[in-house]
Amino acid sequence: MILYAAYGSNLDPGHMQDRAPHSPVYAVGWLEGWRLSFGGEDVGWEGALATIVEDPGERVYVMLYDMDRYDAERLDVWEGVDAQLYRRIRARVSTLDGEILAWTYVLNAYEGGLPSKRYLHLMADAAQKAGAPTDYVEGLRARPTA
Repeated sequence: MILYAAYGSNLDPGHMQDRAPHSPVYAVGWLEGWRLSFGGEDVGWEGALATIVEDPGERVYVMLYDMDRYDAERLDVWEGVDAQLYRRIRARVSTLDGEILAWTYVLNAYEGGLPSKRYLHLMADAAQKAGAPTDYVEGLRARPTA
């Protein structure tokens, strides 16, 4: 089993169905000790790109997918792993059934910059579709944009 912890716009099940059609949703949970951030504003999306940064006391809502090997390879391409835009790391995800190790992606760029309004709106909508708590979705919507 290859578990992938999706955050940002990848929380949208429809979006992930296009990117990883053979990989069903496994669970939802939290990356405890991480926070959602943005960086690399010069590489796309009219602003900074989503990433996660270790930060005690913070947490990021994620949706876990049981990744098919083919889909995992395709997702690496989508996320720009070969181009070194993002890198895959293993992180602990807290779920209702306990902690699980899962793969996720971290941006290979400096932290800083603001996301575009369009990108942040996609992320908030994705979090809502994934069943994130209302305060989490509202917090996304309230973030500053470029």
